[in-house]
Amino acid sequence: MNSTMLDSGMVRHKKQKKKRPAWGVPKGIVLSATPEGWRTSILTESAMLCGRLDVPSDAAPQDARAAAAVMVTELARDFHDTDVEVSWEPPQEPWSWTAQVTLAAEDEPPSPDAEG
Repeated sequence: MNSTMLDSGMVRHKKQKKKRPAWGVPKGIVLSATPEGWRTSILTESAMLCGRLDVPSDAAPQDARAAAAVMVTELARDFHDTDVEVSWEPPQEPWSWTAQVTLAAEDEPPSPDAEG
């Protein structure tokens, strides 16, 4: 059997490392409900990325916020090898939300002096 062939006949490819995009790590999110569906604007270190959020237009706001947070978290992890946390702010106007995106605190091992 050819070692590069899978049962379905597909060829196995070597996993390639993703090239980091020119835009930086996400810093903020604006989420808006529109008649056409949920829209996001992601503020990064050097750009703003805008687009449609892949949730139904009638999704509840908390579902849309959760989907936007997951999307930004995965972008940071996949393209920048970093973990981020998303903190939603109280809405200033109906059907529009903003969030701050910060680098996740790394878990540090307890110091040897720490009492336990």
